[in-house]
Amino acid sequence: MEMARKIGIPLAAIVIFFIFWEWLVWVNQWPNYKMASPSDLWPAFWKFRSLWRTVAGLLIAVVVGTGFGMIMGFSKIMREALYPLLVGFNAIPKATVVPVIALMFIGADDMNTVLMAFLISFFPIAVSVSIGLSTLEPEYRDILKSLGASRYVIFKKIALPKTLPEFFGALKVAVTLAFIGTNLVEIIEPHGKGLGFLFDSGKISADYPLMFAVLIALAFLGIVLYYIVVLLEQIFAGWAERSES
Repeated sequence: MEMARKIGIPLAAIVIFFIFWEWLVWVNQWPNYKMASPSDLWPAFWKFRSLWRTVAGLLIAVVVGTGFGMIMGFSKIMREALYPLLVGFNAIPKATVVPVIALMFIGADDMNTVLMAFLISFFPIAVSVSIGLSTLEPEYRDILKSLGASRYVIFKKIALPKTLPEFFGALKVAVTLAFIGTNLVEIIEPHGKGLGFLFDSGKISADYPLMFAVLIALAFLGIVLYYIVVLLEQIFAGWAERSES
């Protein structure tokens, strides 16, 4: 019931917002070049679809970020060695990286977009997993070791539950960052694909309502992915949430 409320209320609010938007365009009889309605956007979404690139980059970031986080979390030497490199790379403005990637992989437009979504969302996942594993209570680990537990059992019983809340917290941030990475490539290095390219087309033609509609669409897709993460968090780490008193 609690999960249904957390997902149902935001979903209902989004649906009401889109209904109101559709009604506003219909009542004022605005043409598409002045203000696109939600129903007018779906053909453009399909033609300029970019969600799969965002999801692909995010999934790669989850796998690689979790791997790096585990390495840094279990090894102090690797943590001290890799942290400066990760922080330094994350400090580089990603807009300056887009032209470099485009030159390195000329013609591989989809791969460039997926790669940027990965690069921009990788850092918070790696750091959160590392922090979760490196801050394990040593007394719990020592107790299990004294009882003959293997490293796998210690990881499953202590490390994994301890890390999941931090992991899902970082994943919520990474979802929005992945969208930023996708649209950076589509706007800075346009290749005729994605909502970022549609936004850039609206900018060139001074079609401001279209630009606004694209921004709303990106926000909507970001909300959808965010609440998918919330749903997964409730399934796998719902026990960590404190109930209201």
